[in-house]
Amino acid sequence: MHRMASSTTARGVVATVSVGPKFGRSIAHKFAHERYIVAILARDLKIWSRFADEIAREEKAQVFVIRIDSPDSKSIREAFEGVLSLRFVEVLVYNAYYQPVSWNPTSFTDIKTDSLEKSLVISFLDAFLCTQQVLSGMVKRRRGTILFTVRSALLCGIAGFSELCNFFNH
Repeated sequence: MHRMASSTTARGVVATVSVGPKFGRSIAHKFAHERYIVAILARDLKIWSRFADEIAREEKAQVFVIRIDSPDSKSIREAFEGVLSLRFVEVLVYNAYYQPVSWNPTSFTDIKTDSLEKSLVISFLDAFLCTQQVLSGMVKRRRGTILFTVRSALLCGIAGFSELCNFFNH
C-alpha cells in the first residue's frame, strides 16, 4: 500500500479497481474532490502512484495505491484487507476490463476460447470477488454503492468486438 496525502474530513472510502488514465482517473479525482478517501487498486504501483500523488495534491485528499493482481482471488482478498484497514468502504467502482492483445476486429467464429475466458474472468468473476469483499460491510451499515463501469461495446455492440461484450448484455 502506498499512501499519498492526508485529509481530516473524509466521508468514507471509495475503492476504485483498475483506474485508467482517462475515465478511471477522472472518477478517482471526482471522489477525492467530494472528500472521500480514495483507494486505487492497480497492478502497477509505480504508474498509478503518480496519478494518485497528483490527485492528492490538487484535492488535498487521502489517496492510496494498493496492489491488486487480477484474476488472483488471494490478491483481491489481500488488496481489500488493505482497503478495509483505512475505513469503511462507502463506494466500490469496478472499472476493470479485458483488453485483447489486438484491437483489430475479430469474427465471432474466430474468438479464441482463452481470450473469452480472460474476458469473462475479469468482467464477471473478479467483479464478483471484489463485491464480496465490501458487500457485508455495506449491508451491516445499511448503506453503500457499487458501480460497474462498462465499455461502449458492451452497451451498443460493435461489429468485430464481441469478446469485449461478453455476450450477456441483451
